[in-house]
Amino acid sequence: MTTRDRQPLGRDYQLMVSALADVTRRRDAEVAEAEQAYQDSAARAAGELARAESDALAADRWAGAAAAQVLDVDREAGRLWEQLRRAGGLRVRALGELPEPAPVEAMPRIALQRRPEPGEDVIAPGRQSPRVLLSRAADRIDVTIRPAGNGALPRWTLPLLPLVGGLTAVLTGLIAAGLVTFGDTVLWGGPVIRGLGWLTFLVAPSSGVPLAAYTAHSRLHARLDIGGIGLTLLGGMVAATALSLSFATTR
Repeated sequence: MTTRDRQPLGRDYQLMVSALADVTRRRDAEVAEAEQAYQDSAARAAGELARAESDALAADRWAGAAAAQVLDVDREAGRLWEQLRRAGGLRVRALGELPEPAPVEAMPRIALQRRPEPGEDVIAPGRQSPRVLLSRAADRIDVTIRPAGNGALPRWTLPLLPLVGGLTAVLTGLIAAGLVTFGDTVLWGGPVIRGLGWLTFLVAPSSGVPLAAYTAHSRLHARLDIGGIGLTLLGGMVAATALSLSFATTR
């Protein structure tokens, strides 16, 4: 075999080696891409698994809180029902036992509360919490059993009654003094205005009683008894006496 016959064989060998190297590079690149894709898929799967576990844990916590709220609502509803049964009145006492709650299957799907999304309120807009509804029912039952205005005044209000009577008497006395002074200066209707002034001065010691009774009824849901009226009158009489003495010394 001559040198000319060997040259084509050498060129073919070089081409084959070059093609083999090219195939090897492509194989390595594809293997690297497959490895990277596998790692990315594994990372995404791990992230999805972590999120699923977090959602499951949040759902468990929400379910536990919902179950505890259901127990609290049932307990409070039972207490209010027994309290209402013990109230006076024939129709109230004939209520019977506490009715069973409606089954979940009978409730419309819109009434079933789903698990809230992150950042979403537990109570849907336009709906009220069961605790708020039970609190309103408790207030109405308290009003039914113990009507407002029939309770006794708290002890801390007793020292304030003479002060209320005194301040109201002073204000009424100043109005009476103004009417008397104004009646002395006008030409027409002076005696009538002075008479109104003296009449106002006569009722000044007891002017704090209506104010104290209204405040006790509207704010404290209590009744102003004889002792409270006496304390209010005492403060009004002392203030009216001091105001009369001050007017007597200035005239």
